[in-house]
Amino acid sequence: MSGSRLLLDTNAVVDLLRGASGYEVPVARASWVGISVISRLEFLAFSGLGDEDRSLFERFCERVETVWLAQDSMVIIDETVRIRRDSGLRLPDAIIAATAQASGAVLVTADKAFRKVEGLEVLQPVRGQPEPG
Repeated sequence: MSGSRLLLDTNAVVDLLRGASGYEVPVARASWVGISVISRLEFLAFSGLGDEDRSLFERFCERVETVWLAQDSMVIIDETVRIRRDSGLRLPDAIIAATAQASGAVLVTADKAFRKVEGLEVLQPVRGQPEPG
């Protein structure tokens, strides 16, 4: 994974921020790390999000690139439609998968449903507990 491009799914962001093992090495070795605007929205919309969590997430977002949907995002839009139609993924997940593909990135996720997306490279780190302090 050295030099690879990684797009983190929402669950990977949560695990990484919680200090779960299995994510540090691939992320540290990546040449580019991003998140979809969908992951950003899902994280910030979580009902149990506290001020400390929000602050930690904002600092995290300063270190990764958020891939936004804009008027020139037709590649992501077209790919989202294909993925949704072909795989049956929920629309937010289809957008995340399409964002990874359009960004030339490996999707880091614990969600096994992404495996059914043709042409999507998925990395599923072994999710673990936070490393002892």
